[in-house]
Amino acid sequence: MKLYREDVFKLTGPIMMEQLFVTLMGIINTMMAGHIGKEAVSAIGMIDSINNIFIAFFSALAVGGTVVVAQYIGQDNIKKANEATKQALYISVFISLFISVLMAVLRQPIIATLFGSAENKVINNAYIYFGITLLTYPLITIDLISNGILRGAGDSKTPMKVSIFMNILNVIFTYLFIHGFNIAGVIRFPALGVMGAALGIAAARTIGAVIILVVLLRGSKVIKLNKMRNFKVNKELLKPIFGIGIPASIESLMFNGGKLIMQVFIVSMGTAAMAANTITNSVATFINIPGNSLAIAAIALVGRYMGRDDTDEAASCLSYTVKLSTILLAIVGGLSIIFSKHIGSLFTNNTEIINIVSNILRINGIAVISWPISFVLPSGLKGAGDVKYTLATSIIGMWIFRITFGYILGITFKLGLLGIWFGMYTDWLVRGTLYVIRFKNGKWKNHMVIRRLKRDGA
Repeated sequence: MKLYREDVFKLTGPIMMEQLFVTLMGIINTMMAGHIGKEAVSAIGMIDSINNIFIAFFSALAVGGTVVVAQYIGQDNIKKANEATKQALYISVFISLFISVLMAVLRQPIIATLFGSAENKVINNAYIYFGITLLTYPLITIDLISNGILRGAGDSKTPMKVSIFMNILNVIFTYLFIHGFNIAGVIRFPALGVMGAALGIAAARTIGAVIILVVLLRGSKVIKLNKMRNFKVNKELLKPIFGIGIPASIESLMFNGGKLIMQVFIVSMGTAAMAANTITNSVATFINIPGNSLAIAAIALVGRYMGRDDTDEAASCLSYTVKLSTILLAIVGGLSIIFSKHIGSLFTNNTEIINIVSNILRINGIAVISWPISFVLPSGLKGAGDVKYTLATSIIGMWIFRITFGYILGITFKLGLLGIWFGMYTDWLVRGTLYVIRFKNGKWKNHMVIRRLKRDGA
């Protein structure tokens, strides 16, 4: 077996296990919210469409740290890798704090503007859920940056353990806070519904952030945070980190901003469509665990090979990763088609919602085969530092194809939620085609980050 195949399995295995647990816990949370009522699951779905924009933004910032650390590790420059870790963590947490404050101030006008047509009960639940979850943005950032850097250094087991533990706590806390509990009949905690769902997430994220920071302070095999009180901005290190992270973040904002617009379209379709979309997204995330895991691994793997100046091995590794994810998604997608009717009934007893979910899952089971060239392939390109091209293609796919076709099919031709998802599949095909062209012409290998790292990393 070739070396890159061993690297793929070694890094991806723990990531896939982590993604499995994280996704399962998310599905369980959605199920618990669904049994509070359709207004609750609709509100959570609405706000998560906002929260996910920022989570994806922080994830994109983490890409900069992951790539730079991975390339320094590829060059055996441990000192610079550790210093890059500190720079990425401090600056990203500062940015997330600013965003949390801004969202707290703008919470009500944002909800009123985007989702004002929703039912009053849905809106009230949305205010509560958003007000609590936005406070966890800095905690999410600590987790994402730390996990990304550890993976860039070749350690995917530690993020797996921390994430699994954190998500188990999430489910436990969420259940207790939603339904209430009492201790020995003396201390009683009331049932909090949607507020309980938000508090459960907040408690788990707090514990997870503390644990991962302790790990970095104690030190992993390669990465260790030193002299935390003596922090100074290092422009030479921040330049490559944000040279990758900022375009990736802009791409994320543009992409997820487009998804938010699609959510606004869905709100106009009614509460049943909103609930069905939330449920289907949850299931689709589970289906796509192999793809997401290999996309995460591709960033670190390609980054390390590029750090060694081994562009041929980087290309072979990325090609293998895309092919492997395509095979795995074809298998899982086929199973989702077979059990589509039964899957929807796990979340709700509402026949209308179950039918919508089932119809979309049957189409999604086929379309998901094109997901790897649309997302795993560009993850590898980002690992090489080719972020400007992925930014341009993401904008083209989302804003010209997904939004336009989604509106025409879903609203104009009245296909409803199914039309919105068809617009998304069009986006996948367009951007996937553009990424394949980029990969085959080899221009992604010529990114300047490699030479800059060699110059700075003496």
